[in-house]
Amino acid sequence: MRISVSSDMDEPVARLLVTELRRRGHEVTAHGALRPGADAGWAVCSEAAAREVAEGEADQAVVCCWTGTGASIAANKVPGVRAALCPDAGTADGARRWNDANVLALSLRLTSEPVLKEILDAWFAAAPSQDPEDVRNVARVGRLDAARKTS
Repeated sequence: MRISVSSDMDEPVARLLVTELRRRGHEVTAHGALRPGADAGWAVCSEAAAREVAEGEADQAVVCCWTGTGASIAANKVPGVRAALCPDAGTADGARRWNDANVLALSLRLTSEPVLKEILDAWFAAAPSQDPEDVRNVARVGRLDAARKTS
């Protein structure tokens, strides 16, 4: 799978994220502080990673900043992106399953190595729900994106 990764800080957990994704067999494109010379602003690098998902250049993305909040906000401004801030494996599972999230947002401050691995395990193990209510909700979010593009 092609995964776009961004971080506004060159923190150990961000480097571990890239290493762990590659160890799992994913092709990783880095943005922000993880790419020498790139703009490391959380809004800039999170948008870059999210755009790769929206434009089909990446299958999914992981965006990181100190709290994860700014990265998730910036990513969610890109039409077609459903970014979820996931502090634990249960939230990651639900985000993929019920919300068909295609961008994982992480806190550099709160995410330890064991928690990171648990989150990634849950994220990649979960599949989008086919329950009609979940499908309708995700479709509604898509219509909100479409309406935003035309306004």
